[in-house]
Amino acid sequence: MTDAIEIPCCPGPVHGSIRPPGSKSITNRAVVCAALASGTSRLSGVLDSQDTRVMAAGLAALGIALKADWSAGTMQVTGCGGTIPATEAVIDCAASGTTIRFLSAVCALGHGTYRLDGTPRMRKRPIGDLLEALRPLGVDAVAESPGGCPPVVIRTRGLAGGTAQVRGDTSSQFASGLALVAPCTAGGLRIEFTGRLVSLPYLEMTRRVMATFGAACTPTGADGWTIAPSGYTACDYAIEPDASAASYFFAAAAITGGSVRVEGLSRRSMQGDVGLCDVLERMGCRVEWSADGAGSITVSGRAERGVDVDMNAISDTVPTLAVVALFADGPTTIRNVAHIRDKETDRISDLACELRKLGATVDETHDGLTIVPARLRAATLTTYDDHRMAMSLALAGLRVPGIHILDPGCVGKTFPDYWQRLATLARLKMFPGSA
Repeated sequence: MTDAIEIPCCPGPVHGSIRPPGSKSITNRAVVCAALASGTSRLSGVLDSQDTRVMAAGLAALGIALKADWSAGTMQVTGCGGTIPATEAVIDCAASGTTIRFLSAVCALGHGTYRLDGTPRMRKRPIGDLLEALRPLGVDAVAESPGGCPPVVIRTRGLAGGTAQVRGDTSSQFASGLALVAPCTAGGLRIEFTGRLVSLPYLEMTRRVMATFGAACTPTGADGWTIAPSGYTACDYAIEPDASAASYFFAAAAITGGSVRVEGLSRRSMQGDVGLCDVLERMGCRVEWSADGAGSITVSGRAERGVDVDMNAISDTVPTLAVVALFADGPTTIRNVAHIRDKETDRISDLACELRKLGATVDETHDGLTIVPARLRAATLTTYDDHRMAMSLALAGLRVPGIHILDPGCVGKTFPDYWQRLATLARLKMFPGSA
């Protein structure tokens, strides 16, 4: 992969169909449940990406037996029955926030000392709220970087269960991590959510994946779950396509006035990011939801008008919508996504910076931004080692000549063949150096 690529302008409206790779979020939840289950699970539709490979390697370091056929999208996992085999481990979580948060909770089930670390950016991503929730449960959980950030050291003699309070206004992954290990505790776990929860669809995703493996999260009012000590049972599990990855292809249709059908997703999807289609519909696109077979979603027509939208529940698609907004008539305001400042990069401030390079007027707030379209111009765009910034910003090049994307290889975190898939769908010449 080269250090930069130029995005060729699309020869016309984008038309076609695509099935994105498997969901990263579902893959990493399913493999954790399978690893903690009794018996051998077989997963299909597994995403091959840096994040999922890091999760698999982390579980292997804890003594879990996994056999992955990444090219086929399958994985066989022989679970540990809730008893972590390794008494010590050093786990490299790279840039995967999901891995370090879920596996910090998984390590709490063990008997020993475990250290989890990652990239320099990871050492700036907060995890203190999760560790504070583990300590009252008898776990010595320490974050070694300032501000409650990794590296993380877990010293534990097992996790008996009880009641845990966890803040949800930084990341829903803290609550999901606790929930995933709760069925394997001796006494079960009551999780009390404090503060306003962000990214609620991801909590629902966690609950649904757990249910497939035989565990139940029982709501206790509006602010908590009670999870019984049921353990997990191995099963065969099919992972649906990634809705966040699909957002880029929906956006390609909305920007060029084309029509793109994404296979394997529907209103029944457990991924909240399909909700981006509702926003695109408000902007003037046509959206068709098919329930036939595994389902499909088709987005057609141009996103003609700006919107004012709360994107808390679909925050991973903020960069996608922001680029679509560049081509709408009138401003677009995105609200209630302060937590995305703690992603792979500050996805509010850094996104605003790159959109301004393209010529847009962008007003940044503490929890969002307003994008005022203007005459767009060529630019070389920085991606901040953030896969979603790269994939989203590239879409501007479908209509604006001279768009260069720096560090295009960062898409490997969740979508290694993104450039080839985009080129095929949009009938572009293959990006130089993208093979």
